Amino acid sequence: MFPSQESLKKNFIVPSPAGDAAAPTGANLYARFAIAGAVCCGVTHGAMTPVDVVKTRIQLSPEVYNKGMIAGFRQVVAAEGAGALLTGFGPTAAGYFLQGAFKFGGYEFWKKTFIDLVGAEKASENRTAIYLGSSAIAEFFADVALCPLEATRIRLVSQPTFATGLLSGFTKILKEEGAIKGFYSGFGPILLKQVPYTMAKFVVFERTTELILNQIGTPKDQLAPSTMTTVNLGSGIVAGTVAAIVSQPADTLLSKINKQKGVAGESLTSRLVSMAGQLGVKGLFLGLGPRIVMVATLTAGQFAIYGDIKRVLGATGGVEIAK
Repeated sequence: MFPSQESLKKNFIVPSPAGDAAAPTGANLYARFAIAGAVCCGVTHGAMTPVDVVKTRIQLSPEVYNKGMIAGFRQVVAAEGAGALLTGFGPTAAGYFLQGAFKFGGYEFWKKTFIDLVGAEKASENRTAIYLGSSAIAEFFADVALCPLEATRIRLVSQPTFATGLLSGFTKILKEEGAIKGFYSGFGPILLKQVPYTMAKFVVFERTTELILNQIGTPKDQLAPSTMTTVNLGSGIVAGTVAAIVSQPADTLLSKINKQKGVAGESLTSRLVSMAGQLGVKGLFLGLGPRIVMVATLTAGQFAIYGDIKRVLGATGGVEIAK
């Protein structure tokens, strides 16, 4: 199933400090990737909930929250108390825990699948295309898992009196609107946001890491764990910044479309077109500053945590298409 050890050593960087004999393979390996991805996404998105609350308020009520991110924090606390900054923490942590498992585990799986399909040499030559294709497919399935919890989170943040938390909000939406309309009305926008975001995130991270390691001049498997964590943090900041800008318009539309029920008979496409027209270019980029802060921080944290957990779990059998 996997390329030979000689092929891997010749064409790829394959760190394996635990030794080849102990390295997990197959489903065991991808389960470890999924666990590492689930933890890194659940922890980082959960920790950034206060920033996400302010960002969402700026997008949904720009006439009120129009003085920047710091002032937005003060406004929320003054009006609703400090606890309001944790609104939506439950669905955020749970949703991105699931999403992280599918995204990171799926990315590693599809990357390996494409390498097997085209061969090691061609994969290395076309690694950017493989990064893009692998991340796009992985994110699609991740969004299927994320969408219901993201819809619940946005409803809780935009309508603080809607429900008391994840369980009550999830149940209320399901009961009043049904699974498809209630949870997947925003599936189109979430794909428009998350797929380009994830593609940018992984390809920029991979290529930035490659550039940094080339500058260092030491093989990856010979670097100290602390050095690799620092490299992952730096590459993650760059990747998160680019990904935030690329996906900002769809993020704004997603917040808007989940704020309230659609008009009876109105299609999702017509709602999106109407909203985009009303907002304009400036409106679509509302909240970009807070979102760059949030996404760059959590992306850096994700890749750092992901790399560390993979190392702890012995998940070192994946291939990296870097010369």
